[in-house]
Amino acid sequence: MSAHADSPRRERRGSGRRLPRRLVQLYVGLALYGASSALLVESGLGLEPWNVLHQGLAELTGLTIGVVSIFVGAAVLLLWIPLRQRPGLGTVSNVFVVGIAMDGTLALVPDAHSLAVRIPLLVAGIVLNGVATGLYISASFGPGPRDGLMTGLHRRTGRSVRLVRTVLEVAVVATGFALGGTVGIGTVLYAVAIGPLAQLFLRVFAARPAPGGSTVVAAGQPERAILPG
Repeated sequence: MSAHADSPRRERRGSGRRLPRRLVQLYVGLALYGASSALLVESGLGLEPWNVLHQGLAELTGLTIGVVSIFVGAAVLLLWIPLRQRPGLGTVSNVFVVGIAMDGTLALVPDAHSLAVRIPLLVAGIVLNGVATGLYISASFGPGPRDGLMTGLHRRTGRSVRLVRTVLEVAVVATGFALGGTVGIGTVLYAVAIGPLAQLFLRVFAARPAPGGSTVVAAGQPERAILPG
């Protein structure tokens, strides 16, 4: 048997050995994502776009922000059907784990009142969100429901990912703000910082040593990260 023919078999064996690590990355990443979002909520200085909507709906309904996140994620997942998107384990897990982790963290972290506490919470939340994004995406178990909506609309409409994402996020921020969600300096800092942070940690967690001692990125990883949501 040639070395070329044996290569796919070796890759499958290697993928099987990496499965436990990928599962750990997936669920740790999702849990950290929820925890980081909770820190942004506690800072009171502004949330990431979808959580502005979640917080606004939470104010309107009286539900916790984590529970609202689960309901919104499930509703967005239903929109995948006409877009012919296929969810993965990471997609379904995203709907539940992020919301549960967010509510759990909010229950544990005491309320912050002074800027001396709120600013570090904001910075920690943004950085931790970047770490979580790198872990979650590099696990390669499928996009989050909100990102699947974005990429599905991109394919169906032919519009650029950037345009589709911008329109979606402007719409959810405006709606969330009108309902009472928090928009502030933290929202702006998140928008500016999360791309570079996610790309950095995507490379950290997706990289693995190659046989020759060099470093390669795990197969299928995008050069430019699409943030989970």
